Amino acid sequence: MEKNSTRPLAVGLVLLGVLGRLTQNLNFAPVGAVSLFAGARMRGWQAYLLPVALMAVTDPFLHGYSFATPFVYASFLINVWMGGKLRRTEKPAWIGAAAAIGSVQFFLLTNFAVWVNPVQAMYPHNFAGLAACFVAAIPFFRNTLLADLMYSAAFFGLYALLTRTVVRSERVAAAA
Repeated sequence: MEKNSTRPLAVGLVLLGVLGRLTQNLNFAPVGAVSLFAGARMRGWQAYLLPVALMAVTDPFLHGYSFATPFVYASFLINVWMGGKLRRTEKPAWIGAAAAIGSVQFFLLTNFAVWVNPVQAMYPHNFAGLAACFVAAIPFFRNTLLADLMYSAAFFGLYALLTRTVVRSERVAAAA
């Protein structure tokens, strides 16, 4: 497939992610998968810009910004970096493993931010408080994991299907 037709397809799928985030409920958002996908199928700074722009544009409409916001953004940038490791694969097992690892690192990083927050100290700043914070967040992890796996399967699967269709169409047009 030509490089010039890859970027619009990737951007289109990411825009579907924006729509998914705006309509998400109960921590079932596509941003982790969008970040992973952007890292795997887009190049350079554009891959890192997409999830940050998605969050910056949609955060004011959903819940605004908080102490944890930089941790959330950093987590999605880690997903972009992990996606870069998937650049040459379409193997569902690798993509699924990366999505699951992304969910775990998001859980750990963002809940650490909740625990360490000096403004809204919800938990004591000791090991027991950190453990309590992580335990309290477990119900949210389920939806994060399911969303990351489902949206990653959708984005990578659609991309694989559409790129094969475009390549096939280009070959038929070239042969005619």
